[in-house]
This record gives sequence, structure tokens and C-alpha cells, in this order.
Amino acid sequence: MMRRVGYGETAMKKLERNQRDRVLYGLAVSGFLRRKAASRVSAPGQTFAGSALAQGFLVLALVAAGSGTVHAQGVFGGSSDLGNTQHGTTAFDKATKSYEITGGGSDLWGASDAFHYAWQQVDGEDWYIQADVAVPPGGSQPNEKAVLMFRQSLDPDSAYVDVAIHADGHITLQWRLAQGATTEDTTAPMRNAKTLRIERRGNLFVASATGDDGQMHEFATKTVTFQDPVYLGLGVCAHDPNGLATVKFSNLKIDRTGMAPASAPQS
Repeated sequence: MMRRVGYGETAMKKLERNQRDRVLYGLAVSGFLRRKAASRVSAPGQTFAGSALAQGFLVLALVAAGSGTVHAQGVFGGSSDLGNTQHGTTAFDKATKSYEITGGGSDLWGASDAFHYAWQQVDGEDWYIQADVAVPPGGSQPNEKAVLMFRQSLDPDSAYVDVAIHADGHITLQWRLAQGATTEDTTAPMRNAKTLRIERRGNLFVASATGDDGQMHEFATKTVTFQDPVYLGLGVCAHDPNGLATVKFSNLKIDRTGMAPASAPQS
């Protein structure tokens, strides 16, 4: 049975607020710098604000806001193509609070990955991510996959752990224990689940999916050691080096579990 303890303002709301505050701060700093620059004259008839250096201040101010991504994708601080892949995208629908992620890549497997990843960096050992995942049926690649993932870095061969649903309906807990190591997995007994969840309890990761009864059921665990911060987010892999796949994620929840991190024997 899964439980969570309220923290007043949820971690997901804090992520949204922090992204908004960083962008607003960046815009405020850039405005101040431009006004300051406008009062200086670099040459007769030319204001400093009109120079290329003033435009540089604007860019630097936005970066100083604390994120290299000015336009945050919902709660996510970044959206990246990892590995050798066609260009992917992350689109956030503010009205429905859903995410449509398009990703390419030959696979998210082996010793290196190729996919599109919407991510946020987090610290701490008691996070979870849960979402309803709608993989379009009848895709050309049965192993096209959508994932909810914890990842050490944005390197293609990074250590990671995820819960994945494939276009043919099968569900797995996948992991790479160390950078450059080979990916392994455990297959869930349920298929075509509506909702997926992966939860961190210290270095123990627990994968869950909805069963035929509509309830969430844990189906696998794995111990993977990470160093803070980690990248937490959603990914899509087309399982086709020349193709793209699009998956909709809705009812996204990212929060602290409130559980004390626990050590467990490696499964």
C-alpha cells in the first residue's frame, strides 16, 4: 500500500513556482541592466543599449536566473535529445496540464541510449513520479517506449532506472547500474496499464502499474546508487533511428513520498 505525507505546498507546486520565479528574476535583472546601459553613451549618437554588448547582458541575465532553459516545459526545467536521435520536443498543455512528448532514437537499452527526455533536477532520496501514459496503439515499432525515469546525468550512457511501457503493451522496470554498463530489466505481469509510477526509497526503486482492478500494484524493485542531484522526468524513444514517436502523459504527479529512505538487499 502506498502512502504520502502532506507537506503543505506539494513538491510539484514548488517546482512550478521555482521555474516561474527564475524566469521572472531573469527578466527583472535584464531590464535593470538594459536601463543602466541606456544611460551610458559608448559613442556620439549611439547608446550602449543599442550595442551588441547590451544584448549579451540580456542573455547573461536570463542564464543568471538559474536555468539554462528560459521557457520551462510545465514543471520541467529542460527538454533534451540524448544520444543519436531525430530532434524531439516537449509540449505542455496548460489547460489540461498534460505533456505531449515526441522522441526518436534507436533504443533506450544496452550500454547507451537515444531518446527525448523532459527533466527536472532534484535532491533527496524520497521522490516519486507518476503519470497516466497513452502510447498510441498500432505503432510501427512494438518496442517503442515511454518512460518515467530517474537518471544520474544527461550523458547517453548514464546510470538510470525507469518504469517503461512499450507500444505492444508490455511494461518493465529497466536499470543501468553504472555509466556505460549494460541495461537490464524485469517484466511486469500486467500489460497496457493506464498509470505508471516509480518511487525512490533511498537507493531502492519501486515500480508500480495499474492492474485489471484499476488499482496500483508494485511489480518490481531494484537498488541503484545515485549521487545528488539526479534528473527526474519523462522520456520517449521511437525504437527507430530515423523515426519519431509521440506519447501523451497526463495526471502527472511529482512529489516527496514522506517515507524515510530505506536500505534494502539488491534485487
